[in-house]
Amino acid sequence: MSAFRILVADDHPVFRFGVCSLLGSHEDWEICGQVADGRDAVEKCRQLKPDLLILDICMPKLNGVDAARQILRNDPAQKILVLTDVRSEQVVRDCLDAGVRGWVFKVDGTDDLIAAVETLQRNRSSFSSRVSDLIMDCYLKRQRVGPAAAQAARLSPREREIVQLVAEGKTSKEVAVILDVAVKTADTHRSNILRKLNLHSIAELVLYAVRNEIVHVQLPAVVRSPNPKLEAHTMPLSAIN
Repeated sequence: MSAFRILVADDHPVFRFGVCSLLGSHEDWEICGQVADGRDAVEKCRQLKPDLLILDICMPKLNGVDAARQILRNDPAQKILVLTDVRSEQVVRDCLDAGVRGWVFKVDGTDDLIAAVETLQRNRSSFSSRVSDLIMDCYLKRQRVGPAAAQAARLSPREREIVQLVAEGKTSKEVAVILDVAVKTADTHRSNILRKLNLHSIAELVLYAVRNEIVHVQLPAVVRSPNPKLEAHTMPLSAIN
C-alpha cells in the first residue's frame, strides 16, 4: 500500500521542521513537501497533489483562508488540516465554508495532531474540542448581544489577495508581478478597494486587513506577557522541535 502523502505549509521553519519530523516518523506517512507561504502552498498542491495539506493561517503573500479557498476551488477533494494559533470564530467559519474539514490549534498536544491526521486519512472530519468551544462561546455571545450590525461590503478573493499584499508593504509594481497583471490593473484594483471599503489611505487599509484577519500581527512574547512563567508551555506542539 502506498504511503499517505502530506504537504506541510507553515512560515516558521523550526516549527515546520518539527511537524515534518513528527509526522514523517509514522511508518505509513510520507512528507512529500513543505512550503513557507500561502501562494507556494497553492502551487505545490497543484503540482504534488498530496493526500493531505497541513496549513497554517498566518502565512505571508497569501493567508491560509484564501489559500484554502483557491486550493479547494482547484480540487474540491483535497484534504486540508488547519494547524494554527489563530483563535477567531470568523476565520474558522470561513475555512469551513471553503471546505476545510480539520482543525487543530498549536496549543493542542502532538497526540491531537496525530489523531487528526489519522481521522482525515479515514476520510472523516476532525476538529479539536477547543474549536467546538470557540464556536459555541461566540454563538452564545451573539445570542446575548443580539443581531450584529450590517457587514461591510465583502471583498472578492482577488481583492483580498491585493489587500494582503498591500498590507504587507508590496508596491503596485510588486503586486502586479506576483499576480501576473499590469501595474495599471493593480492600481485600479487598489483604488476600487479603497472606494468599496470607504477608506482613504493605505494606513486605514492595513488596519482593515488586521481587523478582518486578512493579515495577522504576532506580538513578541515579552509583549504578550511580561511574566516569563505565564509564557511557559503555551505551545505544547513546540515539543516536537
